[in-house]
Amino acid sequence: MRFAFTPEQLAARSSLRGLLERECTPARLRGAWSEPDGRVPELSEQLGALGVLGVLCPEGDGGLGLSETDLVLLLEECGRFAVPGTVAETAAVAVPLLRDLATGSRRRWVRSIAAGEAMVSVGLGESPLVAGAGCADLFLLEHQGEIHAVEADAVDVEPRRSVDGARRLFRVRWVPSFATRLAQADVARRALAESRDRGAVAAAAELVGLARRMLETTVEYVKTRHQFGKPVGSFQAVKHHLADALLAVEMAAPAVYRSAYSQAHADPDRSLHASMAKALASDAATLVARKALQCHGAMGYAFEGDLHMWMKRAWTRSADWGDAASHRARVLSGILAEGGT
Repeated sequence: MRFAFTPEQLAARSSLRGLLERECTPARLRGAWSEPDGRVPELSEQLGALGVLGVLCPEGDGGLGLSETDLVLLLEECGRFAVPGTVAETAAVAVPLLRDLATGSRRRWVRSIAAGEAMVSVGLGESPLVAGAGCADLFLLEHQGEIHAVEADAVDVEPRRSVDGARRLFRVRWVPSFATRLAQADVARRALAESRDRGAVAAAAELVGLARRMLETTVEYVKTRHQFGKPVGSFQAVKHHLADALLAVEMAAPAVYRSAYSQAHADPDRSLHASMAKALASDAATLVARKALQCHGAMGYAFEGDLHMWMKRAWTRSADWGDAASHRARVLSGILAEGGT
């Protein structure tokens, strides 16, 4: 299969990059770490206006009505800039869930979330910790195989410590009820399975962007950092570190793009492709973070530098929606179930 992004998809990425270069600079990202909600002011609204949050939202609900192949490059770009908050979960998980399941008065949330006017927090799975819950207007939560849509006034949140200051974690307490239930039984099981795949691919796309940015930052650093009268980047050991990092990223990116294509076209193997993508992307980002830290030396540990913000996001995202080991096990199970060896 020959795959290439369209001129329109590449142009959308360029537009988003231009916005983030202005609005999500390292200085503003650092500022988000000290803000109570861990956000860059007005960035969510700007992402909504650009259409990033509503790529998978129907046009009738104020979105773009596009597919996962249109979204994947945008999420990679969000990773490149370590955009604060939960953009990936909003665009790739929450919006499709509400698009497919919300009816009646709940339908209003699709439009407001896609526009960046309302914040949503997604907590699917057994973990009591939910990212971005502190500023959420709506929660999409799982309880005993059911999906619930819970408004903020019915939820208690408690801040918990997070290694990433721009992706805050909270313990969420709530009471499920008939009124909050969005889906149950087979409908919920299918929606949860699809959401977990969407979350894994979205996190993988962010990880590719994070890895690319850390690699670019490190290349620039070793060009200017001198030891023994020579640029550090001229040393063979440093070149080997960076070559290994680049190879890992270039192996992961096509798998991520393929998994987005599989979701967009309802490929029967899309769950398998999602796990392949997440395993490769998690491995690549953690490897690049380690190589970047080695090449930066003591500066890599300094809170005053910028690298730590990308490394910490990579560490957290590599575990979100399943770590590399769990997804490799899932791939193995899928292959064996088909009679492979």
